Amino acid sequence: MVRIDVRALTAKRLNDVVDLFERPGPHGGTPQTDGCWCQFWHLRGKAYWDGHGAENRGRFADEVRRGPPPGLLAYVGGEPVGWCRVGPRASFERLMHARKLAPVDDEDVWSLVCFYVHPSAKRAGVASALLEAAVERAKSRGVTAVEGYPVREGHMNIDAYTGYLPMFIAAGFEPVRAAGRRTIVRSRVD
Repeated sequence: MVRIDVRALTAKRLNDVVDLFERPGPHGGTPQTDGCWCQFWHLRGKAYWDGHGAENRGRFADEVRRGPPPGLLAYVGGEPVGWCRVGPRASFERLMHARKLAPVDDEDVWSLVCFYVHPSAKRAGVASALLEAAVERAKSRGVTAVEGYPVREGHMNIDAYTGYLPMFIAAGFEPVRAAGRRTIVRSRVD
């Protein structure tokens, strides 16, 4: 079993997330993270695609420097290998306007909208460790419920950045509503 250390992404760890988001996989190629910079859920439509790359990177770096931490980084042996975006649902503009992912009620929830695990660290429990730490982070901030928007197991990889449903179920989340290719799941953390 590999030891996974999860830390909040603060300004002093900005270089670590840059390394993770830009590092090619074992077969080379540019990862999607190097264009997205975890801005997909913050920006809608043209604004996201117009900024894909350097502009999104700048937005993300500004957000990290301003604080509070926008998510969590996972490390194995001191190397950053995973990322999870977690924060108040209301902070994600695209999510707030997504018809299929519309709020299920008026509860003030935090949302887990993105996971990225470097290909060299997949299937080692990194995403699950990030999920567990994200729930704990929300709980430490007084949040009473955390939501996720995973895809079903076996769904195409391009949509899996929100995680897979079995991981959330194993962590104690309960399905709240089917939402097309995603399922809204929720965990009580109070």
